[in-house]
Amino acid sequence: MLETALRYSHTLLKEIVTTGDVVVDATMGNGNDTAYLASLVGSSGQVHAFDIQQSALDATKERLEREQLTKQVTLHLEGHEKVGNYLQHNLKTAIFNLGYLPTGDKSIITLPKTTLLAIESLLEHLLPKGRIILVVYYGHEGGEIEKNAISDYVQGLSQELFSVLQYQFINQKNQPPFLFCIEKKKLKD
Repeated sequence: MLETALRYSHTLLKEIVTTGDVVVDATMGNGNDTAYLASLVGSSGQVHAFDIQQSALDATKERLEREQLTKQVTLHLEGHEKVGNYLQHNLKTAIFNLGYLPTGDKSIITLPKTTLLAIESLLEHLLPKGRIILVVYYGHEGGEIEKNAISDYVQGLSQELFSVLQYQFINQKNQPPFLFCIEKKKLKD
């Protein structure tokens, strides 16, 4: 059976993330991706997770404590556009779930400007063979604008430096989420 965009994002993460890696959850939400990444990097790795809503940080912190994954995670109560302030040039992967927090205020949404700033910063820190994964939920007000901005941006990335995958179901109703995966190519020696 074909995987949903969200499940496929975890497949793409699991393929490359190893113990000790530095990774980013750019949209913390309820902590699902944060906890998954923390389990992959182990106690010697580092997860930086970002969200602008205190409720997201609280829910994620509670989940990490329950699953005993707090040691390798730093939670940031700020927008993902600030991600570059916390990274060196050793980033293995980053993941975004674009849209709004399902259990939160649905008027608080991710925005094209801040998302693009975050992607640009992450690309600067990404290791060769590293990946940036964007799960795009766009069936809300403002979602189509962000979807188009992200699509235009990733299509414009240099094919010599990056490979970009789009994964989506095309025969489903109600604007199902889809996925972009940007993989940095290894430069030839």
